[in-house]
Amino acid sequence: MNRPSMPLPALLAASAAALLAGCVNPPASPPAAPIACAALPAAMAAIAAMSGLRLAGAESVAADDKGHPAHCKVNGVLNERTGQDGKRYAIGFEMRLPADWNRRFLHQVNGGNDGVVQPAFGGLQVMASDALARGFAVISSDSGHSGSDPANAAAGLVGSNLFGLDPQARRDYGYSANGAVYPVAQALMLRHYGQAPQRNYMAGCSNGGRHAMVAASRYAERYDGILAGAPGFNLPQAAVQHAWDIQSWKMADADIRKAFSPADMKLVAAKVVQACDALDGLADGVVGDLSRCQATFKPQSLQCSGAKTDACLSENQVKALVKSFAGPRNSAGQALYSDWAWDSGLGGGGWRSWKLESQVPPWERNPIIATMGAGSLAYIFTTPPMTAAGNPAALVDFLSRFDFDRDAPRIYAKGGDFNESAMDFMTPPDAANPQLSAFAQRGGKMLVYHGSSDPVFSVKDSLRWAERLGSNLGARAAQVARVFPVPGMGHCVGGPATDQFDALGALVDWVEQGKAPQRIVASVNPANPELPADWSKTRSRALCPWPQVARYSGGDAESAASFACAAP
Repeated sequence: MNRPSMPLPALLAASAAALLAGCVNPPASPPAAPIACAALPAAMAAIAAMSGLRLAGAESVAADDKGHPAHCKVNGVLNERTGQDGKRYAIGFEMRLPADWNRRFLHQVNGGNDGVVQPAFGGLQVMASDALARGFAVISSDSGHSGSDPANAAAGLVGSNLFGLDPQARRDYGYSANGAVYPVAQALMLRHYGQAPQRNYMAGCSNGGRHAMVAASRYAERYDGILAGAPGFNLPQAAVQHAWDIQSWKMADADIRKAFSPADMKLVAAKVVQACDALDGLADGVVGDLSRCQATFKPQSLQCSGAKTDACLSENQVKALVKSFAGPRNSAGQALYSDWAWDSGLGGGGWRSWKLESQVPPWERNPIIATMGAGSLAYIFTTPPMTAAGNPAALVDFLSRFDFDRDAPRIYAKGGDFNESAMDFMTPPDAANPQLSAFAQRGGKMLVYHGSSDPVFSVKDSLRWAERLGSNLGARAAQVARVFPVPGMGHCVGGPATDQFDALGALVDWVEQGKAPQRIVASVNPANPELPADWSKTRSRALCPWPQVARYSGGDAESAASFACAAP
């Protein structure tokens, strides 16, 4: 089902089809005069006829009040086909090409199950200004399937997961849709501007962070800089954690929504802060020294000595927390994912919505892991696909019955038409033993940020990845990739955290000026509802590359200037 690979320069000479199958960056020399936005579909017609590309239209868009410049917006589809499940598939995409172009390209990769073409603005929640506003040309895709396909409507809450029944749709979601749309973006820039970009970037958070890390291994020759936020690079393993969590919470209450009240989890967060706050040299509500905190905080300190009160947790609640945070294991004691960090953001609304209780009535207020997560585990990440009914009770039941000896190995299984396991198509090929050899050889740079209170993907998994890369590359690792934990931050944004920072600007400076990020200054978002009341609305902090820690060095306690990145 994959198209044969052909060199991109062949397109520029004569064959348009090579553009869409090419695996190398285009030459810097312009192929022709620039072409106006409205004329792009006609100019790409020959390529479309030979390659399976269909441009649905191109329109000029005026500058807006959000900082976006006037630009050309192009929509299209690629690789239309009928899947093995009898349903229609295609890779949908949108590209925005600013009139005042900065000669940079950003490949925007999106979160969740994909399945929708998000506007190609190139934004991340931690950044005040997106890539389009800065003059980047940006492409975004749905990763090869529609999450709202009417053919799946009767399946209820698992409808957006049913693409997992088609092997190629799985592969597109994992990595190959990104491989297909990249040369389309290059063709559009060459046609519209008459020249290739000088630099190519990729950026995303959550599943988008996973896409980004996968690209650093699979498509290393294409990207100069990669920005990966909260990367779920072991996403099938993290999906196994969903079942582990549900079974853990049931130790505290048969109704997972009642296992811990909001006050219970705020108590947990407060106890963590009490134990760990000053480890970085300043008591400021921030767990700055995450590693020392894991050794310092004792979850047993939460347990009531007698009857349950508002100031403590029951024995079963403590057992449930300890089990969940230790991460999933099979009966032989083998770890199936990662353990989790005790941090200050565990009492936040975002953490609760993912792990314990959402505020979504059609989900019967079940958490995200028990709705979106269960369907993904069943249909996308196991081989052969498992089944689950698309109603809230059935999805909780599916996770409650998940067997860690019998079912968990299915994320590594393959067979029949499914010739790649979920771990094959979802994770970077070298995830367990990261080398980034090709990426390092071309001088690529990767910046990773991850909230220490992320409830979806464990920050510890990212930090272990960084440690393994450091073991493999030694001092050279810091010249290829740097990981920045964000104290208190939840999934991609939010939590009691300084969660606003210019990660893309730091990456561009590293790639183009050789200025490796020694620290990144982060500020609070005054509109963040999870900010503690006693925090200044102008607070800033230094984010440090792991394993360094931001230690208080004296001065204004609300300013990043008063903190230095130091060895742990």
